Amino acid sequence: MRIAIMGSGGLGGYFGGMLARAGEDVHFIARGPHLEAMRSNGLTVKTSTIGEFTVPVNATDDPSEIGTADLVMMCVKTYDTESAAQLIRPLIGPDTAVISVQNGIENEEIIGRVIGSEHVLGCVAYVTSNIESPGVVKEISYRDIIIGELAGGTSSRVDELANTLEKAGLPTNVPSDINMDIWGKFLVISAYSAVCSVTRVPMGTIRAHPETESLLWGALDEGIALADAAGVALPKGLKDTLMNIASGLPPAHRASMYFDLEAGKPMELEDLVGVVVRLGEKYGVPTPLTFAMYAALKPYANGAPEIPS
Repeated sequence: MRIAIMGSGGLGGYFGGMLARAGEDVHFIARGPHLEAMRSNGLTVKTSTIGEFTVPVNATDDPSEIGTADLVMMCVKTYDTESAAQLIRPLIGPDTAVISVQNGIENEEIIGRVIGSEHVLGCVAYVTSNIESPGVVKEISYRDIIIGELAGGTSSRVDELANTLEKAGLPTNVPSDINMDIWGKFLVISAYSAVCSVTRVPMGTIRAHPETESLLWGALDEGIALADAAGVALPKGLKDTLMNIASGLPPAHRASMYFDLEAGKPMELEDLVGVVVRLGEKYGVPTPLTFAMYAALKPYANGAPEIPS
């Protein structure tokens, strides 16, 4: 299978590296020192399960050099989704499938508007990984990747992709309705990213104080109410499940949005937190806790703000 990885950072590097190791025809789209290191030395992947390995890779900053792909994995930050979707247009043939290995609930719609919704599959990935140094990716934890047709259920292309991922050592699940999984992950990430970034403390500290823990569960309630108003068929007992997922995070765990905030980098604020406020207004769902955190973080959305002297 010819696979293009759009955005070859921690996430894309890990998936692409595992697939390349399994013998798939993987092409990485990257830039800067990471790209140059991969071209010179290959890609090194450090995993928590099979150890460390290095694979020679095809890497470029120009998707048009790759040709038509069977699969495109979108692994860019959410604020780059539309521009990245434009860049992958040369990769799209009649049977190309595209999966968004990203956070958020609107990426599939954005990608579909650019390349055609018939190419887009639903996807949720439970993996933590980062670029340790140029050309070196470290996977910290991996649970599974979940894929499915956005209309629900499976198909021959979903089954083929699931088999490809499984053969690469990437446990894969195909649910009856991928949209429930997309929303389920989003609800946890949205509430936790907001609270972690506003308070600047990890999960253990958030939960150690009743006030901040109440803020976390309150923001989660707002997101669940929004999903219900939007017509998402959430399973019964979802809140307890999501609370268990959040509570199961290590005490020192921090949201990725927090690290962007601390580094003065652009954040996925609009797509993880602002979207709850925006859709809340659309569906008439009050989101006062989420709005307060969104407003507090807004000056930092595009990186460290300039402070007047």
